[in-house]
Order: sequence, then structure tokens, then C-alpha cells
Amino acid sequence: MPSQLTARRSTALSGRVRAPGDKSMSHRSMILGGMASGVTEVEGLLEGDDVLATARAVQAFGARVDRLEDGRWRVEGAGGFRTPRSVIDCGNAGTGVRLLMGAAAGYPLTATFDGDQSLRKRPMKRVTGPLADMGARFDWLAAEDRLPVALTGGALKAVDYVQTVASAQVKSAILLAGLNADGVTTVVEPEKSRDHTERMLRAFGAEVGVQDNGEGWTISLRGGQPLTGTFVAVPGDPSSAAFPLAAGLIVPGSEVTVEGVMLNPLRTGLFDTWIAMGADLTIANRRNAGGEAVGDITARHSKLKGIVVPEARAASMIDEYPILAATAAFAEGVTVMRGVGEMRVKESDRIALMAAGLRACGVQVEEEPEGFIVTGSASVAGGATVHTAHDHRIAMSHLVLGLAAQEPVSVDEPGMIATSFPGFVDMMNGLGGEMG
Repeated sequence: MPSQLTARRSTALSGRVRAPGDKSMSHRSMILGGMASGVTEVEGLLEGDDVLATARAVQAFGARVDRLEDGRWRVEGAGGFRTPRSVIDCGNAGTGVRLLMGAAAGYPLTATFDGDQSLRKRPMKRVTGPLADMGARFDWLAAEDRLPVALTGGALKAVDYVQTVASAQVKSAILLAGLNADGVTTVVEPEKSRDHTERMLRAFGAEVGVQDNGEGWTISLRGGQPLTGTFVAVPGDPSSAAFPLAAGLIVPGSEVTVEGVMLNPLRTGLFDTWIAMGADLTIANRRNAGGEAVGDITARHSKLKGIVVPEARAASMIDEYPILAATAAFAEGVTVMRGVGEMRVKESDRIALMAAGLRACGVQVEEEPEGFIVTGSASVAGGATVHTAHDHRIAMSHLVLGLAAQEPVSVDEPGMIATSFPGFVDMMNGLGGEMG
């Protein structure tokens, strides 16, 4: 990958493509496969840098992990984790490190977790706090609340944890630790976050309770339940599918179809938002795969209008706000995105970076502590080089914008795109885009 990528105004995009495997499910398939007894086979695994880091970590914890000739992955678990021989390097994988800490906390082991410079800047106490309440010990080896951190696990007690902000990572870490805790672990969340962990735990043989308590959702899990290896079919990632679909919406004359996209209702907030903005977005061939609803989504060039995005939708599309902001730049009027303060503690401060990048491209943006407001128009100037702070979604969002802007848009540090979407540039160019 070059040190800089540039997207140029393109003619109509067209074609059918398949999104890479869902990142969330890919992480979880590796981790649960490593915790389980027996063999887990995974079809459609996202072979991005983040997931590969999790696969290496699972192997370091004692599982055998192999990529088969047919593209499937095979995980042979030993029914639990053991003390690794070296530091667990999670690279840039925030989901990977937080879920791995939850899984490892339930076993009598010691392990040190670390990551790249970007991951070292991300807060960890949101996960280590409740895990410490369960009995795990964490020793910060540099700065408090930041990697690297040493974990000592085992002898956990169940916890009743009430989240103030819906977070699938926190919920999942607690549930994975709860598998090996004494008693029934419960997590109460104000808004339902993505539920891949609950679904996949059931596929591996665990019983998980989910109840609507009127003021949120209560998820419960009894400790001491063994996991058994299984087959996992990973559907297409809606977060990745968003990029070619967004290009289809904003490049005049385009019609783009992404096949096999997961349609879990806790992951489709962006699609609902686009439709409310006037997007010509249709879904065909609905079916089930790997316990999830999937379908083929077609996006056609649309005259978009700005809207106020419901704050309650944030949990179902928190990773998609960067590409939503890029499409909002082409929508007539004002698009208001609030209740998304979580964006500031992702791989980067995504609110600040999107605001800065859009402004550099001639778009009017008002930044707020917990959100931002984009005033769009049918024509976006472009003509900027955008600083990405090593964030793959910031890079891809601005490159998609560049396909429809008047002047080219460049991004720095494009190598990080491989963390979630290897093959992104080839896919976009295959649809007729000009990116390179």
C-alpha cells in the first residue's frame, strides 16, 4: 500500500460485489472456538489484520488455528485458555483485546496484553473495571487505563453489571468471563447493542437469557457452562458493505449491489437512516446464514436530504457514522448526528477527524462534544489531503467522498485499511471507481 491514496471523481459505478466477512463475528468465532472443546470450522472469516491478530492470540492461549486450502479456518480448542509464553499483541484490534481479556479472565493464568500505538491510546477500564469486580487483577505497565496491561485471572465471582451506555464490547467481555465465574452473571444495558456474542454462545452450546425489563435489556449467563466446537458461517459485514453502497448513492448514474450482507436489526441503523434521507436502497434475496438474516443490497444514485438521526439508533451504527457523514456532505440541508460521543474513543477521535476532513473538502460542519452537524449540498469541492490518524474508517469514508467530489481527495496512512477491509481499493476500482 502506498503512503498516500487518492480518489478522483468517477463516472457511474456499477456491478455486484460481496462484502468481506463480518468483523464482529469473525473475532468471536476465533475466541469462542479457542475456549471450546473440539473443532470449530469458520467459513467466510474476515482475513483482515485485526482478526488475524485475534487468531494469533487464540493460538498463543493454547488452541490450534489453521487456514484450510478451501479458505475455511479450523480452530481446535482445548476447553480453555492457558498462560501464553509471550505478550499478546492485538495490533489495532480494540474488539479483539477487550473480548480476549474477558475470556482470559476466567482462567487461572497470567497474560500481558499490548497493541500498536493507536490501540495504546484507547481506554481499557470500561472493560477491566467490571472484570476486576469479578475478581481479575490488572497491573498497568505504562499509563493507567492504557495498554500494556498484565492480567491475572481465575476464581471469578458472578457480577450484576448495569451499563450506562450500550456497549457490545463491555457486555461481551463480561459474559465471556462469566462463563467461568461462580454464579449467574447479568448485564443490563439501556439500549440493546449488537448481540453476536449471545447468539454465538448459544451456537457453542451455552444457555443465555435475554429479557426486556421495560427500561432496557437484561442478559444473563450461568457460570460453569462448557462450550463445544461448532460450524460458523460468517455473513458479509454491513459496516464494510456501507462503503461501496455509499459510493453508489453519491456518484451520479451508479447502481451497486453488495451480496450476502448481514441484516441483523442491531446492525442496520445506517441503512434505515439512508432510506429516511431519500436513498434508493433495496434489499433482495433475504435468507438465513450462520444464524443471521442476510440479503443482497442495491444502492442507486439518489438525491439525498438531511435529517436528524435518532440518538437511539447510535448503538446500531456507531461504526458507520464516518461514512454517514461523508454521504451527508452530498445531502441537501442539515444532517444532525448527536449522542455519538463514543466516536471520540474509537481508533481515533472520529468526530474531530471527520469534521476536519469534511471542512478541508469544503463542507460546512459544526462539531459538538457528543456529535456533529453536517450541512450538505449536491456539489462537494474536495481537493484536500486528509489526515486519518491511522484510522481505517476515516480513510475509507473520505476516499468514497472523493469519488463524487469535484476535485481529488487524498488520505494519508492508507495501510490501515487492511485492518477491516483488505481488497477495498480493488473492489472500488472494479466497480468503476478511480482510486489509487
